[in-house]
Amino acid sequence: MSKKRREIPVFDHPIIETHCHLDYLKDRPLAETLEQSRQVNIERVITIAVSPKNLAAVRELSQIEPWVYGTQGIHPHEAESYSDEVEAEIREHARDEKIVAIGEIGLDYYYDNADRGVQQEVFRRQLQIACDNDRPVVIHSRDADDDTIAILQEFEQTLSRRGVIHSFTSGPGLARYALDQGWCLGFNGITSFNKAENVRDIVRMTPIEQILLETDAPFLTPVPYRGRENAPFYLPFVAEKIAEVKDLPLDRVLTQTYQNSLRTFFPQP
Repeated sequence: MSKKRREIPVFDHPIIETHCHLDYLKDRPLAETLEQSRQVNIERVITIAVSPKNLAAVRELSQIEPWVYGTQGIHPHEAESYSDEVEAEIREHARDEKIVAIGEIGLDYYYDNADRGVQQEVFRRQLQIACDNDRPVVIHSRDADDDTIAILQEFEQTLSRRGVIHSFTSGPGLARYALDQGWCLGFNGITSFNKAENVRDIVRMTPIEQILLETDAPFLTPVPYRGRENAPFYLPFVAEKIAEVKDLPLDRVLTQTYQNSLRTFFPQP
C-alpha cells in the first residue's frame, strides 16, 4: 500500500515564488496551477525567460494575471543563440512594467551546452543590460564558481542592483562572495533532497535576510512530492525546510523571505 503524501500546508503569511517556468508546465492547465497556487497563499509569481524562443512567451504570461511577472534573458545553455537582435529584444523590454529582472543568465560548465568563452561574453553583455536599465539579475551558476566571481567583480561598481544566484548549489566561496556583495541566494526543493547536505550547509551560512524562496518548476520538486512535476504551489515545503535547517520559527522565515523578495524585485519608489 502506497504511503499517502502530506497535504500542502497553507500559511497565513503570503509567499512570493521568485523563480519558475510557467511555460514549461505540462501536467495540468495553467489556470488550474495558478488557482492552486493562490489557495496556498502564493501572492506573486515570477516566470523566467531562458531562450530567444521564450522571451515573448514570458512577456505574454506576465499579462495573464496582475500577480504574474516575468524576466528577460538568455540562459547559458542557449548562449550560442544570442545575437544582436536578441539583445535588442531584451533591451526593448527590460523596463516593461511586468518585467522585474534580467535573467536567467550566467555560466554552466556542468553540461557545457555552449562554448565557455561564448557563455562568458553573453553573461557580460546581459549584465551590462541590467546596469543600463537599473534592473536586478537572476543568475545561474553551475560548476563555474571562479569565473562567475571574476565576471561579477567586473560589474561591482556599475551594477546598482544585485539580485539572486538562483537554485544555489555552488561552493562556500561563491556563496561568501555573493553575500558580501549584497546578493541573495535562491533555494528550492533541492534543500529537501537526502544527498544535498552541501546545499543545506550553504543555507545555514546564509543570513535569513539574503534568502529567497523558489521552486524552479517544473524541475526539482521537493519532498514529499518528488517524482511529480514541480509547481509554484509546492513552495510551502521549501519554506518549511529552510526554517528547519536554519532552526528558525517558520513565521520568521516567511516574513523575512517575503520582504527579501519585495526588496529584490519590487522595490518601492
